Amino acid sequence: MSGLGVPFDDPALERRVLAGVERVEQQLLEACRAPEAYISEAATHLLNAGGKRFRPLVAMLAADFGDPARDEVVQSAVVVELTHLATLYHDDVMDEADKRRGAPSANARWDNALAVLVGDYLFGKVSELVADLGPDMVRIQAQTFTRLVRGQIRETVGPGQDDDPLTHYLDVVADKTGSLIATAARFGARMGGASTEVEEALTEFGERIGAAFQLADDIIDIASETGDSGKTPGTDLREGVPTLPTLIAQKLGRESADPADARLLDLLSRPLHDDAEVTEALALLRVHPAMDEARAYVQSEADAARTVLSKLPDTAARRALDDVCDVVVTRLG
Repeated sequence: MSGLGVPFDDPALERRVLAGVERVEQQLLEACRAPEAYISEAATHLLNAGGKRFRPLVAMLAADFGDPARDEVVQSAVVVELTHLATLYHDDVMDEADKRRGAPSANARWDNALAVLVGDYLFGKVSELVADLGPDMVRIQAQTFTRLVRGQIRETVGPGQDDDPLTHYLDVVADKTGSLIATAARFGARMGGASTEVEEALTEFGERIGAAFQLADDIIDIASETGDSGKTPGTDLREGVPTLPTLIAQKLGRESADPADARLLDLLSRPLHDDAEVTEALALLRVHPAMDEARAYVQSEADAARTVLSKLPDTAARRALDDVCDVVVTRLG
């Protein structure tokens, strides 16, 4: 089993993938080090807090359709995960978050200015690393970064007056999460030397399963009693952040005459700073039809990702990616 809980039916594949992910971890640590101790401390702060390393896992499995032993495979996975890590520093400043992965966020540990600068520093390291992989990889990374920032801007501005809030949110998730996991798959396939057809299929898979992965976290934030997402349940409610279940609940609630739906609509209309209101909102959401509808949507996205895999050769890596689809869904409980 990997750290994410993905089973392998081929011990040799498991050894290759986990060894690759471990090399990624080592190179991430090296990339975060700086001559100044205080920069190293801040840059490794969130790295040391842990993480699922889902993107390196996808990159390593994608590379197995070619030659996963190439050094460029690991470096490309580092580029993707370091990009993700850098965005977390900026996200926490924008969200005014106090914690990340159970540890104090960088902006809480130091201040907003340092957190932003550390994020910028890590983006600079990403540029150095991807430059060594060639102009095509630089172009793909730049396009991915553009999507990440576009998604963040759209999330910050919110849906327009004529936009459907749920459609807007799903587009944001595609840009902010799906794009980077798609790039992890593309980089792994490209650097492993897979065929163009395999690379394109893996990229589509990454986009699909990446969105499903984020949307599953949305559900876990409400359904979990123990904070399986790495956050205290109800964190999104406290911050007034729209998510798949809450947007579906709002859509259904506007069409309902049930007093409980009216109360839930009121609670979901604003950030919840009162613990009692968070508890009330969680209780209402956990029994709401929106949760089943949200779970069904994540299942459909995972199924769509699985369908893409049918385009790939039947190998142990393909079977492991198929299991990734199962893991994303079973995380929902």
